[in-house]
Amino acid sequence: MTTLSVFDQSQPATAHTVTDNPSEIRDLLAQHGVRFEQWPTRDLPADASPEDILAAYQDEISTLKAENGFQTADVISLNPDNPQKEAFRQKFLDEHTHSEDEVRFFVRGQGLFYLHFGNQVLAVLCQKNDLISVPNGTRHWFDMGPEPAFTCVRLFTNPEGWVADFTGEDIAGRLPRYEALAGAVE
Repeated sequence: MTTLSVFDQSQPATAHTVTDNPSEIRDLLAQHGVRFEQWPTRDLPADASPEDILAAYQDEISTLKAENGFQTADVISLNPDNPQKEAFRQKFLDEHTHSEDEVRFFVRGQGLFYLHFGNQVLAVLCQKNDLISVPNGTRHWFDMGPEPAFTCVRLFTNPEGWVADFTGEDIAGRLPRYEALAGAVE
């Protein structure tokens, strides 16, 4: 279940607000310029190729490209049996920003986006059907958990793809990780 947990930076151990109501999540995120929508997913085989996934969502991808000037779309997928899963997890766990919006549509599985605004951190547990668009310059990080199982369509304005500018702040290490937040809603 998609969940939004709001933390105060000075008391990072416990969320002061938690909701699984999609319209509340959308409205709370919109206050910070974050786009959140839930889209229907297609019935695709578990071993669908990236090309098959992009073809299945071509209409939605084309709409997003036209609305936002995205140049490229790709598919990222990770499973618990990936021998590099810990290295992939670590790559995204430190707070960073991007010079373009970070857009993800979850075709399968789940992942946890942390968005840092002033003294608050909003942790969004995204699930299958969720679209999130994090505005450029937003401080954030992503936790896929120790046993990642997700597939996402990603869109980019920069044809080089994912490029991060790490902030050097340690806030990501002070908040509960995926295991604590995702386990609380399963």
